[in-house]
Amino acid sequence: MKIAMPACAVLVLGAAHVAAANGAGTAPSKISGSTALALAGVIAPLSPILSGAEKKAVAMLFAANADIPYKKPIVVTADRIVCRTSNVDITLRNCEVTFGKKVKNVNGSTANEIFATEALAGIPPDGAAGSNFESLSKLSCTIDPNAIRQKDGSGADCTFQPAN
Repeated sequence: MKIAMPACAVLVLGAAHVAAANGAGTAPSKISGSTALALAGVIAPLSPILSGAEKKAVAMLFAANADIPYKKPIVVTADRIVCRTSNVDITLRNCEVTFGKKVKNVNGSTANEIFATEALAGIPPDGAAGSNFESLSKLSCTIDPNAIRQKDGSGADCTFQPAN
């Protein structure tokens, strides 16, 4: 049996999915799986909150090593992430990552990795006169090495909100 869906219904459902991914409404956006691990993987090295062992564990998981000695869940957080590139000054790539009262500024390839990963996670770009911005707030990623070790797609979940 074949079910036909009107094109307008598909368009409305698609728009609702994009709006949800882009943080429309009051609920935080959620991502999981490989995209969540990637987002945690590019933010964890910058975190002043994580221990060295936690940073190493996230780095090992992000480098395709699911069988790591670290067993406890790891929570990667950032209060705000704002990244900027330019289509005029094509060398410009920077991100400002805020952890409480501490702010880390990164440039070049590290900023490019964060910018690209935000795009992968569905963070909507914003632009102004030659600049492209992507930003989010209240990032919280939970990485569970025991679940990731199972190789069933679970073990990495993130929530975030649009930046104010």
